[in-house]
Amino acid sequence: MKSPLITKKVFAWALYDWANSSFATTVMVVFFPLFFKQFLTPGQDATTSTFWLGIANGVSSFVLAIMAPWLGALADRGGKHLRFLAAFTAIGVIPTAMLAFVGVGDWQAAAVLFAIASLGFWGGLIFYDSMLVTVAPAKRLDSVSGFGYAMGYLGGALLLTVNVLMFAKPAMFGLASPEAAIRASFVSVAVWWVVFAIPLFKAYPRTAERAPVAAGGALREGFQELLRTFKEVRTYRPVILFLLAYWMYIDGVNTIMKMAVDYGLALGFPADSLISGILMIQFIGFPATLLFGAIGDRISPLVGIFVGIGVYAAVTFYAVFMTTVSEFYVMAAAIGCVQGATQAMSRSYYGRLIPQERAGEFYGFYNMMGKFAAVLGPLLMAFTALLTGSSRMAILSVAVLFAGGAIVLVIAARAAREVTPPAGLPETSAG
Repeated sequence: MKSPLITKKVFAWALYDWANSSFATTVMVVFFPLFFKQFLTPGQDATTSTFWLGIANGVSSFVLAIMAPWLGALADRGGKHLRFLAAFTAIGVIPTAMLAFVGVGDWQAAAVLFAIASLGFWGGLIFYDSMLVTVAPAKRLDSVSGFGYAMGYLGGALLLTVNVLMFAKPAMFGLASPEAAIRASFVSVAVWWVVFAIPLFKAYPRTAERAPVAAGGALREGFQELLRTFKEVRTYRPVILFLLAYWMYIDGVNTIMKMAVDYGLALGFPADSLISGILMIQFIGFPATLLFGAIGDRISPLVGIFVGIGVYAAVTFYAVFMTTVSEFYVMAAAIGCVQGATQAMSRSYYGRLIPQERAGEFYGFYNMMGKFAAVLGPLLMAFTALLTGSSRMAILSVAVLFAGGAIVLVIAARAAREVTPPAGLPETSAG
């Protein structure tokens, strides 16, 4: 008989996804692109603002990817994963609130604050994701991973709904204008993020903290550990192949998520229609991700991953010919069905490939690859837009990442079925 899915630890862990997803939806996906394009860079060509938004996204992800080994060593050696999660929560929350006070036309300051807040968001996920194998009951890895993402969709959707009402009817909330509503939404995200992160900090089991390592020593140990882990990973052919596939297709997922509103604005779609489409993704994503989590437990998480890649690839081609808001809604519904499933099943499938007693090290490597995967897509789209002068060609360029990821994932799945674990290591279940 399987263990119950929702325990106190699991719920507190998933509630953090509910908390920080408010940044992903309200700030990253919807209101910051809108704020940046319509209020901070008025009069600029659409491809120029797309370029600078892509640079802000890409640079923040690249910086975090470079820092990841050092951060991992610093936390591992001191046994302070929870403290690091709290620190990165603060790094995300504070600049998010500060966005509310950026002056009109001061897009440089806004881009810097957004980049720092993104560092806090993505950096916190390094430590949050690694907690999955600790909080998940036996044989419920896929369901728990899906439950976390589903809670994130629901939490992000609920706050975004309030923020959209603020934007559509600012007077109802005592706000002077839609711009004032956007600024107030940044503050609401900061408060939401902090309040709903608290249960995890209270419920997560404390471990004995070891002697901390000085920053310089941690930096050396971080890269030494990276080299050791890389050598370990190379002995697991399915792992290295999966990481390569993941790096490509999840970059495409992240790029679509970050740049969808900017793309719609470049096509001339009304902002309120784009926001409605994003809300569709969130509310559809909640039940869809739970469903794929159950499928992962019963069949294989690979089902969700391959379906997700296929849908995303189709979406990039569909978006090239999109001309109406109704077509944008169709695209949003398709994304909502698979976005959370692709992310959640990737996290749990990786857990099936690695030796369980080394999960911390291997998930650290996984998270570093995930952060590098947030670099190429936005930059690819940004430079394609700049070189071609076409936002449609920019979105099409992302299809390359899905195609490459799917091909390598097929090879990885075959290798996982053929591999024999080295002596002394537990046999994995690749599905």
